[in-house]
Amino acid sequence: MSNPTANWEKVGDRFYRKVKLYDAIFDQELELENHIIAGAPYGGAVALYRDEAKLHSYRGTQTAKSSIDVYSCSGKLIRRINWDKGPIRGLGWSEDERLLVVTEDGTVRSYYHLQGDFTQFSLGHGAEEHKVKACRFWPTGFVAILSNNHLVAVTYHGDPRPKLLAVPPEDEVHSWAVIPPAHTLSRSVEVLLAIGQTIYVVDPSEAEDRVLPNGPFTQISVSPNGLYVTLYTEDGMVWVITSDFQQKIGEYESKAKTPPKDLQWCGNDAVLLVWEDEVHLIGPNGASLRYYFDGWVHLLPDVDGVRLITNEVCEFLQKVPDCTDDVFRLGSTSPASVLLDAVDQLEKQSPKADENIRLIRSNLPDAVGTCVQAAGQEFDVHWQKQLFKAASFGKSILDLYSSDDFVDMCEAIRILNAVRDYKIGLPISYDQYRRLGSERLIKRLINRHEYLLAIRLSKFLRLPANKIHVHWASQKVRNSAADEETICDTVVRKLDGKPGISFEVIARAAYDEGRSHLATQLLNHETRAGKQVPLLLAMEEDEIALDKALESGDTDLVFFVLLQVKKKLPLASFFRLLANRPVATALVESSAKDQDKELLKDLYYQDDRRLDGANLLFSEALNQTAPQTKVDKLKLAVKLLGDSKDPTSLLYSRAYGEAQALIRVQASLDHDFDTHYSGLSLNETILRLIKTGYGKRAAKIQSDFKVPEKTWWWLRLRGLVAKRDWGEIEEVSKQRRSPIGWESFFNEVLGAGNQKLAGLFVPKCTGLSAQERSEMWVKCGMVVKAGEELARVKDVSGLEDLRGKAKASEVAEIERMIGGFRSKR
Repeated sequence: MSNPTANWEKVGDRFYRKVKLYDAIFDQELELENHIIAGAPYGGAVALYRDEAKLHSYRGTQTAKSSIDVYSCSGKLIRRINWDKGPIRGLGWSEDERLLVVTEDGTVRSYYHLQGDFTQFSLGHGAEEHKVKACRFWPTGFVAILSNNHLVAVTYHGDPRPKLLAVPPEDEVHSWAVIPPAHTLSRSVEVLLAIGQTIYVVDPSEAEDRVLPNGPFTQISVSPNGLYVTLYTEDGMVWVITSDFQQKIGEYESKAKTPPKDLQWCGNDAVLLVWEDEVHLIGPNGASLRYYFDGWVHLLPDVDGVRLITNEVCEFLQKVPDCTDDVFRLGSTSPASVLLDAVDQLEKQSPKADENIRLIRSNLPDAVGTCVQAAGQEFDVHWQKQLFKAASFGKSILDLYSSDDFVDMCEAIRILNAVRDYKIGLPISYDQYRRLGSERLIKRLINRHEYLLAIRLSKFLRLPANKIHVHWASQKVRNSAADEETICDTVVRKLDGKPGISFEVIARAAYDEGRSHLATQLLNHETRAGKQVPLLLAMEEDEIALDKALESGDTDLVFFVLLQVKKKLPLASFFRLLANRPVATALVESSAKDQDKELLKDLYYQDDRRLDGANLLFSEALNQTAPQTKVDKLKLAVKLLGDSKDPTSLLYSRAYGEAQALIRVQASLDHDFDTHYSGLSLNETILRLIKTGYGKRAAKIQSDFKVPEKTWWWLRLRGLVAKRDWGEIEEVSKQRRSPIGWESFFNEVLGAGNQKLAGLFVPKCTGLSAQERSEMWVKCGMVVKAGEELARVKDVSGLEDLRGKAKASEVAEIERMIGGFRSKR
């Protein structure tokens, strides 16, 4: 059984430990000292690129080719990216394990999913002209320094918007570092430049001299929490100050004659200096510790410690967590330490176990919690088990204790032990796991093609596994050498019954690999038309895309397909696509009526719908203001219907011809008279002429356009009444007959208020009964005339009713008529 404190070293009043993660990492021939190395945060992948500025052993043409090699921390090669894009000036990682490569000319490539796929953008701001010298990265962005000392910042690489910071002095920059936006008061990135004897702080608005003595500073490093800055001077002194440059925390004299190769923080409590095979750890108050290695060592800083990489070994250096120190420190009498000893005594069946429990009874809940937390901080499985045994023993004694923390930690440790295995190579600590989260950890497994472990962890954590299956299938269609039918059958069979599977993503992967037929086959298994259609359009499968959209019944989706197809196809091909698809044709027609009349004309012409085309021209003619333009449109409508034998088309053609004639007549009337006639109907034109006293012109138009006689008489009547031309109406009353009857004259004239003239038309209404004519006489105010009508038909009761309506002067005459009938009886 190993001693848990065997790898502990005391620095000042604190302990630090160096945990061996993996051994036999790289081949001895790799020459690690000749490579630039960058490590992804949270125990992520390691990228190696041969430093072109250094000499290296020649081992043939194959090894002479430049490449960026991506390894796990256990030395497993994940991906080799061939590189021929010029000198690399920046190599770093994002927190989601994207590899960022910055070239000398300012080109930035972001490699995602640990594969060769990438997105690319340019820094601009003179980077191509002045060239990039170096870069500094943080989890979400980076800053590049150009040869003219200009600084270009990319705050978020997911949406890159390179921004030029304030211009610093052009003197030589000895060293530099960045403080990420999350740790600055301005929430903008700040760059620390060692220029001359001092430090300049550069942000987007200004470059401020902090007037520090004892420069120049050859190394600068900022703590992970952004609160402290370490400076290394030319004479070997190390300064630790606050990041606002207001307080000096401590100093250390390295007594080294050569400057260190690297300077990094180990968590937020200590600083590491590295010279090839020697590492100095500087703790609070200038306390220090030295480590020696058999070969060149590289530092890969993380949030809670530093990974130490050599050809032989990968180790993790960190401050011993407080809970671990509490349990394992030599001579510790803390409740957690006593509880751990009690378990040991219990296994030995010693009565001292009971004594230990009685000693810490009042602090037993805290002891259990400390053991649980300490188990999470351990990398050694044996001590994880011992600490869990102690926690389990302690909580079994307690009457009331929530086991949630215990269960959660057990789950977390099982996950961490699984991914720390050398075959996986993810040596993530518990603190890093809490920051990274389980979903992003599973995503890292997917990117390493560790699908089985990813699926098991998803089930263990009760998370959906659909993305894992889709990623596996996407890689299958990309890399499999089998025929397309076999690949499709394999993928469909494996994913059958799996919830949340997006075949569209798999099909897109196949299409990107040039396997269009396979992509089409896979899309047939996608149940969501909204996912099928965009990819089918991208694959130039326009007919299938349109049919899928129509089958879905989603008109918005159909409109989307039609719009995309219309943009890329000739008009004739577009209309051929619409053939035999009435729903699509109807949607195009309804849309074109409001937005694209020319397309609608072409559609009617293509489908030989002459009447619809002519009606469209007629509606356009109505919207015109110039008479000649209206006539031209109508001529085109008549011409379009010219060869048709259809009775309806002939009727419309005749109507369009008459409309042309009417427009010409109205144009002439507009020219001859002050009144406006254009835009009126034929009847309105005639009525307006009569109203304005141009009866002859109205009669000529009636004759020319063969207006029906009844229509003409109605228009003439209403025009004369509106004009109050009573004399003309009286002349009309002298005629023997009226095509519209005389009652209409009576009603119109009476409605205009001329009772006397209206009375002239009562005797001419011979088709009405005496009673009806009597009522008409009454409306005209002629009660005696009404009585005479009733007397002729001997309607005594009607006369008696009429007596009540008569005036005083008319009552005697009505009485006489009634009396005459009574005397005869």
